[in-house]
Amino acid sequence: MAPLTIETQNLTKLFGSYVAVDHINVSVAQGEIFGFLGANGAGKTTAIRMICGLLMPSSGSGQVAGFDIMRESDKIRSRIGYMSQKFSLYTDLTILQNMQIYGALYGVPRATLQKRIQKLAHFLDLSKLLGRITNDVPWGWQQRLSLACALLHEPSILFLDEPTGSVDPVSRRNFWDLLGNLAAQGTTVFITTHHMDEAEYCTRLSIMIDGKIAALGTPRELKKKLECDSLNDVFIKLVGVGRV
Repeated sequence: MAPLTIETQNLTKLFGSYVAVDHINVSVAQGEIFGFLGANGAGKTTAIRMICGLLMPSSGSGQVAGFDIMRESDKIRSRIGYMSQKFSLYTDLTILQNMQIYGALYGVPRATLQKRIQKLAHFLDLSKLLGRITNDVPWGWQQRLSLACALLHEPSILFLDEPTGSVDPVSRRNFWDLLGNLAAQGTTVFITTHHMDEAEYCTRLSIMIDGKIAALGTPRELKKKLECDSLNDVFIKLVGVGRV
């Protein structure tokens, strides 16, 4: 069995008397694509911020890439990549310039950075676009650039927060092919999505309701357990139509 790269024990976050995350237990293995699902307000973002070392838990514990989320958050952040749905790169610069800037921010040595840019550009099919202004390329290619920037420091774990929310179906399919290739090479992918067809590609997934993990398993296991034909039906059955 592959070693665990993410593990939490009764991870909890309180904001006053409000329980945002309620004693969640998550274990994710190296090379796994783990879907972290839930309706808006379920506590996913708060949980991810704690796991990434950006928010101190109220109680519980956890380890990411072998480091304690309470005491070694700096070491965790140096070993993870993060990509959000909202495009946050410099649209008035070229694709190459964005990669150079983010590589420098991650502290990648200049000689090493050039090799990694060439490697990622080839892997993500960006080589012919390096000189293009970022704002002039389609959204799907901008997302590839975001993914490239998140991978420049060669993180062992990649956190993706609804990365395909505004991407067309073909680009979404291509994006998931890339994630599959990354996972096959040993990168752990921890992803949130509201597209249930995408969740089918996950090795395993969890569904959060009111700060708690209400279901956990492979897509096939969850469909069988809840007697549903699709993950969309599973999600609605658990969460409820009015809360999606």
